[in-house]
Amino acid sequence: MNDYEIIVSEPLAAASLNGFAKICHEANATWWHDPSTGALLNRNKGEMLMLIVSEIAEALEGERKDSMDEHLPHRKMAEVELVDALIRIFDYAGAYDMDISGAFKEKMEYNLTRKDHSAEERLKPNGKRF
Repeated sequence: MNDYEIIVSEPLAAASLNGFAKICHEANATWWHDPSTGALLNRNKGEMLMLIVSEIAEALEGERKDSMDEHLPHRKMAEVELVDALIRIFDYAGAYDMDISGAFKEKMEYNLTRKDHSAEERLKPNGKRF
């Protein structure tokens, strides 16, 4: 069993978002090192965030064409591209030691109190339709 197989064989269902970030960052350590020298790279945060956006764009393309994924042909392309986006998000959060588990919990709790998320507010002119 190689290192990647060990990482992904952990009981993922029990992992926190921070746990997923650690798993993804460890599994993708090569993204953060120069392939020629092995030296740690100072990655451009904007570039890394746009890589997340590109995965979302690929998911849209999969939905638009109703395509199956070329690497996992038994799965829809959109489904696989969304997972690619999650991997990029978790890798980014792991690289910068973000507490996305805590932020997720706090943001979900905050959203429950948002007036602009209520049905009444959404039905108003210029309300959030979706």
